[in-house]
Amino acid sequence: MKRSRSASSSSSARKRLAPLVLLALVLAAGGASAQDARVAEARREGKVVWHTALALDSAQRLATRFEQTYGVKVEVHRSGSERILQRVMQELAAGIKNADVVNTSDTGHYVLLRRKNLLARYTPAGAERFADGFRDPDGYAWGWRAFPIVVPYNTRHVAGADVPHTWKDLLEPKWKNRLVMSHPGYAGSVVTQIIALEKLYGWDFWAQLAKNRVMLVQSIHDPGRTVLSGERAAGVNGADYGLLYTERRRPGTTLAAAYPRDGVPLIFSPTAIMSFAPHPSAARLFTDFIFTREIQQLLADGEGLYVAHPDVTYPADRPKLSELKVLVVDPDEIDRRTEDVKKRFVELFGA
Repeated sequence: MKRSRSASSSSSARKRLAPLVLLALVLAAGGASAQDARVAEARREGKVVWHTALALDSAQRLATRFEQTYGVKVEVHRSGSERILQRVMQELAAGIKNADVVNTSDTGHYVLLRRKNLLARYTPAGAERFADGFRDPDGYAWGWRAFPIVVPYNTRHVAGADVPHTWKDLLEPKWKNRLVMSHPGYAGSVVTQIIALEKLYGWDFWAQLAKNRVMLVQSIHDPGRTVLSGERAAGVNGADYGLLYTERRRPGTTLAAAYPRDGVPLIFSPTAIMSFAPHPSAARLFTDFIFTREIQQLLADGEGLYVAHPDVTYPADRPKLSELKVLVVDPDEIDRRTEDVKKRFVELFGA
């Protein structure tokens, strides 16, 4: 019996497609095999040592998820950005090479670390699609998260016309002994804020603010906690994520935040692998993990952070960055001015 033309054509098509299907299967298997090898090597190394300025609860949740996914321990060292850099440099001076991945909220740190050849070049998966401001054309330090610095205030003590709408509103005498702020010697994001507002109003702004006898705390998250407790009415700064974001969504809370009309400093928080990383495979695996859409979406939903991944969606109550007047400071300027900023701050505020 003769085969029909259609049957013959189908058979020919199947024969032509067979090599392509086989190639696809081989490539898929190869990709899976390569990933398996990466995971196996990371497990052999045993752990990844992560220094981060991310809020501690958030960092621990992320570390647990990585451990559950890959079976590789994450040793979390959470501190303020300036303390992270200080620790890494002190360890190196003592001949200790312990850090694998470093994440701080001071972009100037990465200028310094690269200048000292302490960063490894590594491009996370999908980095070519990262949002503007999060990419590193040289491939060393990638913007992992970002947040604005805002003015937290307690609605029991501040309401109506008293809510500050500009940074200069905080200079009014009525705020004397009622303000709290994070210290630039601990929190790198505050260095950026000081430079941003100095560029707007000069050092006179900070000199006038110091006259209001501002309470000084360490972490950029501490002003929000202090304001929520009622110990101070408002903060000169607060990271608009974590506690300051999640608490404001809780019914009945007294914690609120003002976005000054003259601009909010936007803090980029990069991540990088150290050139001397003792667990390089685990460091690369961890870096890819924290840039996945799943993890970036968790940061946006649970913490209120702005992130690099272009497919992440944001909660409806989160303002778009395009809707805010943001103040961005160049990393080279931050690197160049950090020590002078901290010195002048101590001279003005006495601590």
